[in-house]
Amino acid sequence: MHAVRLHTFGPAENLTYETTDDPVPGPGQVRIAVAAAGVHLLDTALREGMTGPFPAPAELPTVPGREVAGTVDMLGESTDPALLGKRVVAHLGTAPGGYAELAVTDADRLHRIPPTLDEAEAVAMIGTGRTTLGILQFTDLGPDSIALVPAAAGGIGTLLVQYAKNAGATVLGLAGGPAKTAAVRANGADLAVDYTLPDWPRQVRAHLDGLGRRATVVYDSVGGVTGRAAVDLLGKGGQHIVFGWSGEGLHNGSPLTFTYEELAERGITSRSVLGPAMMRKAGGLRVLEERALAEAAAGRLRPAVQRFPLAAAAAAHRALETRGTMGKVVLVP
Repeated sequence: MHAVRLHTFGPAENLTYETTDDPVPGPGQVRIAVAAAGVHLLDTALREGMTGPFPAPAELPTVPGREVAGTVDMLGESTDPALLGKRVVAHLGTAPGGYAELAVTDADRLHRIPPTLDEAEAVAMIGTGRTTLGILQFTDLGPDSIALVPAAAGGIGTLLVQYAKNAGATVLGLAGGPAKTAAVRANGADLAVDYTLPDWPRQVRAHLDGLGRRATVVYDSVGGVTGRAAVDLLGKGGQHIVFGWSGEGLHNGSPLTFTYEELAERGITSRSVLGPAMMRKAGGLRVLEERALAEAAAGRLRPAVQRFPLAAAAAAHRALETRGTMGKVVLVP
């Protein structure tokens, strides 16, 4: 098979498209003929040898990637024969191997792909979609809500905008550059502002003045200067929901921190929602995966997908690192 392998930690150019042995499923496993493999921002950090929610690979070479969709083409021993030939999607967990024409995973990780979704959309929902719904557990959006979404043209941001609009909220989206702000506007945001312009807070504040209110929630994946400016637009009782801090440099951003006194003076709350708290509230990651696929199948959430050929994985990483992508990045063999 063809696969993208990493032999040495470092820049995107270290990802190489190669021919390697076909994997064989073990007991209770399946092999998937991959039609779409998800690329996550975390992949770019792991490629450089950084650690995070998942450990950096202990041994090299490795095939990166933890989100795949395709068709089951081989079964391991004691695996349900009904799975053979089925369209499935899976998050591979801590085991990489997604950037390939064939991938192996445990059968209990599989979800059937709804007939209304293609494989790339399913991959977007199994990772990005489940995270979005996990984030949204911590807010109660409705017609009285004013949601401010930095990185609104990204994979999670796109879904946050849609969900908030479906709930009747007013949505203010931030994105970098005219193309991205146009996409945010087309996605349904009431206001789309280019956060690379120095006066973007003034533009948002003017819109809020027209509404006679301040923002009620900020969904912050950016942190740094942009995140701080967004929090300054919150009104009393507002929520600052943190799920990342990419800042201006993806791997060198920093989360915002507030003292108890600062929060009390502003009359707001700030909470980081990734990790165990999200899983406990949902009842497990699989519950979030099922909900995400169901929302997409019903048409209530529509993931934005940017496709790259599998052989162009290095280009996909470079584009992601330089903020040159919109929506979920997916590799297609």
